[in-house]
Amino acid sequence: MDLVPALQEPLKKVLGPATAKVMAEHLGLHTVGDLLHHYPRRYEERGQLTHLADLPMDEHVTVVAQVADARLHTFASAKAPRGKGQRLEVTITDGSGRLQLVFFGNGVHKPHKELLPGTRAMFAGKVSVFNRRLQLAHPAYELLRGDSEETVETWAGALIPIYPATAKLESWKLGKAVQTVLPSAQEALDPLPDTLRAGRGLLPLPEALLKIHRPHTKADIADARARLKWDEAFVLQVALARRRHAETQLPAVPRVPRPDGILTAFDDRLPFTLTEGQRKVSEEIFADLATAHPMHRLLQGEVGSGKTMVALRAMLAVVDAGGQAAMLAPTEVLAQQHHRSVTEMMGELAEGGMLGGAEHATKVVLLTGSMGTAARRQALLDLVTGEAGIVIGTHALIEDKVQFHDLGLVVVDEQHRFGVEQRDALRGKGKQPPHLLVMTATPIPRTVAMTVFGDLETSVLDQLPAGRSPIASHVVPAADKPHFLARAWERVREEVANGHQAYVVCPRIGDEEDDPKKSGKKKTPEDEAEKRPPLAVLDVADQLGRGPLKGLKVEVLHGRMHPDDKDAVMRRFAAGETDVLVATTVIEVGVNVPNATAMVIMDADRFGVSQLHQLRGRVGRGSAPGLCLLVTEMPEASAARQRLGAVASTLDGFELSRIDLEQRREGDVLGQAQSGARSSLRVLAVIEDEEVIAEARQEAATVVAADPELTGLPALRTALDALLDEEREQYLEKG
Repeated sequence: MDLVPALQEPLKKVLGPATAKVMAEHLGLHTVGDLLHHYPRRYEERGQLTHLADLPMDEHVTVVAQVADARLHTFASAKAPRGKGQRLEVTITDGSGRLQLVFFGNGVHKPHKELLPGTRAMFAGKVSVFNRRLQLAHPAYELLRGDSEETVETWAGALIPIYPATAKLESWKLGKAVQTVLPSAQEALDPLPDTLRAGRGLLPLPEALLKIHRPHTKADIADARARLKWDEAFVLQVALARRRHAETQLPAVPRVPRPDGILTAFDDRLPFTLTEGQRKVSEEIFADLATAHPMHRLLQGEVGSGKTMVALRAMLAVVDAGGQAAMLAPTEVLAQQHHRSVTEMMGELAEGGMLGGAEHATKVVLLTGSMGTAARRQALLDLVTGEAGIVIGTHALIEDKVQFHDLGLVVVDEQHRFGVEQRDALRGKGKQPPHLLVMTATPIPRTVAMTVFGDLETSVLDQLPAGRSPIASHVVPAADKPHFLARAWERVREEVANGHQAYVVCPRIGDEEDDPKKSGKKKTPEDEAEKRPPLAVLDVADQLGRGPLKGLKVEVLHGRMHPDDKDAVMRRFAAGETDVLVATTVIEVGVNVPNATAMVIMDADRFGVSQLHQLRGRVGRGSAPGLCLLVTEMPEASAARQRLGAVASTLDGFELSRIDLEQRREGDVLGQAQSGARSSLRVLAVIEDEEVIAEARQEAATVVAADPELTGLPALRTALDALLDEEREQYLEKG
């Protein structure tokens, strides 16, 4: 007897090695269960055909249509000089529009016999333009005959599922493969507890799988999707609820600041008052720090809302209580920047143990991978003796050699660059688990916060501190209106003439070897502008210095420079010695030069919405208004231009993060940003399904509180193990 459960059966046993290989390579499907969870993207109704009028360019499409006419032409060509070349042109229609199909050479014989006027079929191929008309060249097709037994059986019901397909595997071949494995759906283990399923009137899992792949009515599809959404939301929320439950079981040292310690001294010397938001969030953090379980808090704040100030006050509270605090930054530039701004804010309070240091002072040390041996040894010594109350560093802080006297708080800046394993490694440095504060300047919609950071409590800073200036953003269409670009460089010169500085941001450095593998792969609907490589810092800086910005002091900054050189460039820019800094996105996070008022982002369409918002936050940090120019060569009708228009039209990061999410797959948000990787969410849409996620979170908390080990729910445990395996792989990928 075969002991492999039906859903874990490898596809090559069921479908044959050739089909299974294509499914594994192109769609990431390996087992019967994977294929059953590869849901249709949409459904075609027999009587209601896809609108040919709305076909997207350069995309693989599947259409159902009727042949209007078919003509065979002969022509002469290099391969067939005597006029023996053959071309079959077939026009199909669906009532909304017409589309031309073209077949050449030996490929004309079969369609010439089969595609007679009046024949209905499904056609799949890539939409292209020839002589200003849309066409499909050599499409694959499947005739829809009403009479033949097999076809009627295969396309049973009035709804034809259209699957996310690839050039190597058309939708209907996937459909046939699904029909082959569909009987196994009866053996699917149901992860939802019976009481929950019955209480919410959800279908059993086998029935939901059957209905999503072979629906008879639209109601079948709706019921199936509602059920499958719950599976995804609930299993994910149970994983997060168990993580939260485990955290509450951990002991932590409560950290309560002394009434007249370093925090009070710091507050007394602040030249401004905290915003209402900063005060409120600080109180939430202090309340968490005072408990005997580790704090796990996510601090979201718009670019420039004063998160660093809130984090610094939390670190000082812990130092007051006799502990140490570590702040972790994703890059060396940022760690150095934080170290500079923290020591500046603290003044003499950061000179503990030094002559002239204040009575409540502590030592603030920097620890990065590229420090000299002597400086590094001193920093490590200050940490292990407890001389340093605050350390700021990069991943170098996680290394085995780094030991603390008494680590009480870890602050992580820009969480999305930081895996859970790394958080855990740093946590292991404390005698008891330290408190954790995670900061992000990428505004996260509430549902994403519940889904991605569901193991953290959330605080939001949504007010900007007084004295911040508005930023005006404009799209500069360089291809349509080249004079706009010339005007952009004039604006930069004007800002510099007024005593200010500017950034120019480019997608690439410019000294990379062009990777032939990569360049062969990139094909998007906007290929026209994509054909040239993205603009590079080194080339642009050179052109600007000799051309439109001649006479200005232009410098470059990118991630592959030696850290000392990077720091020197940043110092010169911060000191106002450089007029224009041409940089990659190394300046995206945390760089703070109040005198920089203008930013020109080249090839802005190559950046994500949130990234553009982050970059833009680097200007307008002082009293003068900021200007951000988004330069693109994309045509006006393209999705990329719409995205840039959205960024230019609002400064509300939460609004932009919604737009960003709607335009990207949720998979990117959930940590699998590798292109082509399947999102672990298949039917759940993080933005639309806010209620399902919120309810699933409550249900999950109830289930975990009653049975943390899920001993009474073996099917849920199995589903959880499968999800966590996938998640573990993701963290390793992010490593």
